[in-house]
Amino acid sequence: MKKTFLIMAAFLLSLTALADDGYKLWLGNQNRPGSQPTIEANATSATIDIAKSELASGWRLGAEVKLVLDKTLKLDEGYRIVANRKETGSLGTYAATVYASSDIGLLYGTFELLRLQNTDVLRASGIAPSAASDGQNFDKTERPTFSLRLLNHWDNLDGSIERGYAGKSIFEWFHLDEKRIRDYARANASIGINGSVLNNVNASPKMLTTEYLNEVKKIADILRPYGIRVFLSINFATPMALGDTKTADPLNKDVAQWWKRKAKEIYQLIPDFGGFLVKANSEGQPGPGDYKRSHADGANMLADALKPYNGIVMWRCFVYGANHKGEDRVKQAVSEFKPLDGKFRPNVILQTKNGPLDFQPREPYSPIFDQIRKTPNMAELQITQEYLGQSRHLVYLAPMWKEFFTFVPPHNLRGIAGVANIGKDRNWCGHHFSQANWYAFGRLAWNPELSSEDIAREWLRQTFDDDPPFINAMTAVMLGSREACVNYMMPLGLHHIFAFDEHYGPEPDGFKKEYPLEWCPVYYHKADENGVGFDRSSKGTNAVGQYNEPYASLYDNIETCPEQYLLWFHHVPWNYRMKSGNTLWEELCMKYNLGVAEAEKYVRIWEVQKKTVLAIDNGDPQRWNEVYERLLHQRDNAHEWRNVCLKYFQTFSHMNIE
Repeated sequence: MKKTFLIMAAFLLSLTALADDGYKLWLGNQNRPGSQPTIEANATSATIDIAKSELASGWRLGAEVKLVLDKTLKLDEGYRIVANRKETGSLGTYAATVYASSDIGLLYGTFELLRLQNTDVLRASGIAPSAASDGQNFDKTERPTFSLRLLNHWDNLDGSIERGYAGKSIFEWFHLDEKRIRDYARANASIGINGSVLNNVNASPKMLTTEYLNEVKKIADILRPYGIRVFLSINFATPMALGDTKTADPLNKDVAQWWKRKAKEIYQLIPDFGGFLVKANSEGQPGPGDYKRSHADGANMLADALKPYNGIVMWRCFVYGANHKGEDRVKQAVSEFKPLDGKFRPNVILQTKNGPLDFQPREPYSPIFDQIRKTPNMAELQITQEYLGQSRHLVYLAPMWKEFFTFVPPHNLRGIAGVANIGKDRNWCGHHFSQANWYAFGRLAWNPELSSEDIAREWLRQTFDDDPPFINAMTAVMLGSREACVNYMMPLGLHHIFAFDEHYGPEPDGFKKEYPLEWCPVYYHKADENGVGFDRSSKGTNAVGQYNEPYASLYDNIETCPEQYLLWFHHVPWNYRMKSGNTLWEELCMKYNLGVAEAEKYVRIWEVQKKTVLAIDNGDPQRWNEVYERLLHQRDNAHEWRNVCLKYFQTFSHMNIE
C-alpha cells in the first residue's frame, strides 16, 4: 500500500511539474484551487451544461453563481453579468449572476465571467462588500458587434493546410479526433467565434459527396453546443467534376437543380448549416466566368438553393487575372464587382481581404469597402501570418486590424472572417505567441472597440501569469512587433517582394517569365536609377481614384501621402526629402535598421524573462526554449531581409548603405 501511494504521489508530482506546452491556450490558468461555487441554472441544455461545467472547474471566487435564461431580455447572443462582493480579503468572494436571452449567451457570459476573474478585473473594479441593492455591483452588458464571426480554414482533404504552419489539419476525415475538435470548439466559444469554414477555398469537389458530408455532420454535432455553425468552401464546378452534369453554367437548369438537391441533402444532415464560401474565377479556380456569366449569376444560383434553409453565400472578391490584362492588380477587384453592386440576392455577402493586394505586412484598406454599397460586405483578415513571418516570427496582429477599422467602420460590415492559424501542433499555432492572434481575432470580432494593449494583457495574464514586470515587458514587445516586421521586411509602402511560392524570405529581384508578371516582386517595386515604388497616382494607374475622399486626394499627392504608403502609391526619387529630413534612401536604410534592432531587442527581453517563465512552468524550460528558438530565428531572418533588400536596391540608388 505504501509503495503504491508513493508511486501515485510521484506520478501526480510529475504532472504538476510539466510545463504548459500550449495546448490549453489562454484557458490554461482556469483550473486553480479556490472556493467551490454553488451553481444554479433555471434552464437545461447541452450548452448550459457546458457553462455549468466551466464554472465548476474554473470559478475560484466562491459563493454562488446563477445562470438565468430570460428571453424577454432581447440580448441575442449577448449577456449581462452582475457580480457582488461578499467578503473582504486578498481576493474576496463574489455572488455572480449571468443573464442571457439565449443558451449561447449564457455560455459567452460564463467565459466572460471567468475572464474577468482570471485577469483580475473583478478585484480591480473596486467592488466593496455590499448588499445587492446598494449600487456597488459590477454590472456589465455586452452584445457582439458582428453577427458573423468566422474562422476560415484552408485545410485540404489530405490533411495538408495551404498557408498552414502548425502541422496537419485537426479535421482528420474518417479518423476524427473528437476530443481535439471539442477542445477547439471550447477555445472558439471562449472568445465568441460562432462559425467555422472547415476546408480550403481552393476546394475539392469531393467535399460535397455524401461520404464527406456525413463526416461534416459529426463535426457539426460536436461544435453545435458551443454555438459554432459549420460552413463549407465549395468548388463551383462540383456537379460537373463529379460527373452529375455536363456543365457548371449557373444559368443551366440542370446545374441549378443539382445545387438545390445538394442543399436539401446537407440541411437534412445539418439543420443549422451556415452556407457556402466561394472562391471563383481566381487563381485557376472555376467559376461563372467560364461560361461568360457574372459573379452575380453564380452567387445568386447558389443563394437560391440555400434560401429555403436561411443559408448564406460568402462570395470572395479576391479576383484578378486574365480578364484584366494590363490593369493594375490592386484595381481589379473593384473593376470586377462595382458594376454588379445591387445585383446579388439578399443572402449573398461579398467577402473581401482587408487590403487590395494579398495580406501584406502593410497595405492601404481595400477600396471595395468604399465602392460596394448595395451588397453586404464582410472583411477577411489573415491570422496565419502568411506574409508576416508565418509561425516563425512573433508578430501580434491586433494593431494591424485596429488600423483597418480606422478606415472601414465596423458598422459597415455584416461580419468578419479570419484565415485560421490552427494545426495539430501541441500548441495549436506553431508559435506560442501566434495563439495571441487567434485570441485577438475573436475578441475584436466580438468588440472591435477593444484596444490592442488590453487584448494583449488579457492574453498574457491568462496564458502565462499575472507577473507585472513580465506582463509589461511582453505587452510592449507584442504591441511593437507588427511595426518591427514591416520595417525589417517592407517599409515605406514596399510590398510583395517575398520569395516565390513560400512567401517567407526576401526576393526583391524575383522574376520568372513563366509566371504572370503580377506574381513577380519586380512588378511591385519598379526600382530603377530614378527611384522606387509603384505609381498609382492619377498620373499613373490611378488606383487612388477608387478611394473615397479624403483618401483619394490624400494618397494622390506625394506631399500628403502618408509615408507608410508612399511607395505603394508613388514612384519616388532616391534623393526625395522625407518629413524627417532624410532622403528616401536614408529613410529606407533607417527603417530596415530599426526593424532589425527591434528583433534583436526581443531576444534580449525574452532572455530576461527566463526566470519568470520557468517559475510559471514549475522549472520546466520547454515553453521558454520554444519561444526563444523562434525569436533567435526571427532575429536572423530580420538581418537577412535587411541585407538582401538594401544590397539589391543599392544597385539602383548607387548610395552608401547607412
